[in-house]
Amino acid sequence: MNIKNKITLEAARRNAGYSQIDAAKLMGVHPQTISAWEKDSTNLSIPEANKIASIYKIPADMIFFGNRNEFIRNLRKRQLVKE
Repeated sequence: MNIKNKITLEAARRNAGYSQIDAAKLMGVHPQTISAWEKDSTNLSIPEANKIASIYKIPADMIFFGNRNEFIRNLRKRQLVKE
């Protein structure tokens, strides 16, 4: 069985050792933007997701952003899991 591992954006940030303020500085955004992304209350563009993945040192497809995010919906459509 092949299991897809996904983590939350908040968990990825914490595992990388960053506070929201640290992550915001690295991303060049306001800390409230990081919070909104983590709560999935605002959309995250693909370039932003790729930058986060680079900063947090984790593949973008391992980060689960939430059901309302268009980026993750598109990833789900392209990924097939064989059992």
